[in-house]
Amino acid sequence: MTKHIVWDWNGTLFHDIDAVVGATNEVFKAYELPPLTADGFRAVYTRPIWVAYERMLGRPLTEGEWELLDDGFHDAYYRLSGVCGLAADAEVTLTTWTGTQSLCSMAPHSHLVPKVDSFGITRHFNRVDGLLGVTGGEKAAHMEAHIASVGVRPRDVLVIGDSVDDGVAARHVGARAVLYTGGMSTREELESTGFPVVDTLAEALDHT
Repeated sequence: MTKHIVWDWNGTLFHDIDAVVGATNEVFKAYELPPLTADGFRAVYTRPIWVAYERMLGRPLTEGEWELLDDGFHDAYYRLSGVCGLAADAEVTLTTWTGTQSLCSMAPHSHLVPKVDSFGITRHFNRVDGLLGVTGGEKAAHMEAHIASVGVRPRDVLVIGDSVDDGVAARHVGARAVLYTGGMSTREELESTGFPVVDTLAEALDHT
């Protein structure tokens, strides 16, 4: 039985796929690659993100190339995501859940906290954790630290996210997961994890 939900942010509660795709296309414009659609982005997306970039380029990144691409992506993303809103049913789903809930994101903490607060939903979470270190990696260790800080037993936790990496992180800590199709990954990839896959956030609560 679920007592606590750990939410993902980007692509889950925050509907920012258009900003992610747009920013990715901006930083790869110099490489003369054809622009990605949302489905095209989902087809190459993975974590760590530099692996996705290598898929796009068809070669390993060179020394210092990841840092330049990552900085360029975030500059464009912060500009483009200003017009993005919450997922259609995010607020009602957060309000409907009667247990405790928290937010664990791979977004930089200094950007995440004011962004979450700007939507007036911070009150729903007993903890909000973004990254304090290097971005772009895998979520498992970050999730482990988050669960420890929240002080809940992993077996009582349901992770709700939009990527295979969210499922991997949940399995790493011994929690369950429900994966949502509104973000960065294809349905096929999400289903490959063996976790339930849903098309709305409200449906995720059916698996608590």
